[in-house]
Amino acid sequence: MKPKLLTLITACMLCCGGAAALTACTAPSQPSFVTVKDGHFERDGKPYYYVGTNFWYGAILGSEGQGGDRQRLARELDEMKRMGIDNLRILVGSDGERGVKTKVEPTLQVSPGVYNDTILAGLDYLLQEMGRRGMVAVLYLNNSWEWSGGYGFYLEHAGEGPQPRPDDAGYPAFMQAMSKYATNERAHQLFYDYVRFILGRTNRYTGLKYTDDPAIMSWQIGNEPRAFSREALPAFERWISEAAALIRSIDKNHLISIGSEGAWGCENDYGAWERICADENVSYCNVHLWPYNWNWVKPDSLVEMLPQACANTKDYIDRHLAVCDRIGKPLVMEEFGYPRDGFSFALGTSTVGRDGYYRYVFSLVADNAEQGGKFAGCNFWGWGGFAQPRHEQWQVGDDYTGDPAQEAQGLNSVFATDSTTLSVVREQAGRMKSL
Repeated sequence: MKPKLLTLITACMLCCGGAAALTACTAPSQPSFVTVKDGHFERDGKPYYYVGTNFWYGAILGSEGQGGDRQRLARELDEMKRMGIDNLRILVGSDGERGVKTKVEPTLQVSPGVYNDTILAGLDYLLQEMGRRGMVAVLYLNNSWEWSGGYGFYLEHAGEGPQPRPDDAGYPAFMQAMSKYATNERAHQLFYDYVRFILGRTNRYTGLKYTDDPAIMSWQIGNEPRAFSREALPAFERWISEAAALIRSIDKNHLISIGSEGAWGCENDYGAWERICADENVSYCNVHLWPYNWNWVKPDSLVEMLPQACANTKDYIDRHLAVCDRIGKPLVMEEFGYPRDGFSFALGTSTVGRDGYYRYVFSLVADNAEQGGKFAGCNFWGWGGFAQPRHEQWQVGDDYTGDPAQEAQGLNSVFATDSTTLSVVREQAGRMKSL
């Protein structure tokens, strides 16, 4: 031990009260949980406003099995951190058998209660690496859509038999089938077993119980949970309340969110959205926005129709912010995307429309936050980073991008080479951190 270092340690011991306090003097302070106070997020005792992204495949990259790439994971996390992105929305795991076209694999829950440990290890490793970088995760536990199993998986194992998939049967038939989930108690119980298992885990790398890990910001009930029919809305609302209560009974530390698209995901019933968000166990509100998917813009006029997309976006956000003001909870726009110009998927193609849309969305968030409003953060969809897509339709062995397996690879991904988009993101990240 060098004399200069010895002198420093001795001074630290004297200052802090002896050898017993040496660790407290030399170890970095443990970050605190993200909390909600008076309708606003706080982290480490300070207001927390953020620019985040969707990184659904993070746990797969963290594994050492099929699809795992810890070297790429470190590179992606470092790049996002450099950009000022510290909030990542992540899929806990996919459900069901492998080898199904348009579904994410490898899967975590192969059948009810049967888990792929390599993905569990990947999630552990991801949370460790995020914690080291001061990043936080929003972890969603279910999915109303086919690309990770979710509703269809639970219905199948609750006795409903094989469920239709949109790529074969079309979306109307798929959504009609999924509307049965809201009233299927057996499907709910299978999901609750999964919730208990995941929330009851201890990270093998950090030794932290999941319920004690500040690298987790929020448990999220699902990705875009829907009733899928107006008739199913009452049962859907009961299920959301029941799921939130179960999560809170297990975990007293973390925030709880729904993952809702907003009124769009509640059969355009703003009252239903307000009721699920006002639940005592739901910590904050979510909305998603997809101008192309919602037919606000056309593939051949993405730039020309941008003003209409922005006007519709403001109206949608304003109506949801009014609800948040009434119930006193923050709002996060945790999914939004805009296709590349000309509806191209290829790396290096222009993103004038996307850049304009991102800039507009970011301005809505930051302007409202600066005025003390409830708009606290946004997660763009999605982070493609250093991926090199090989096929328009994802195939096993291809890099994971921000676009899940059912979407054209590159459709909504932001890659590390998208310099103009990333410039807009960096600017917003700086503005949010200054609030």
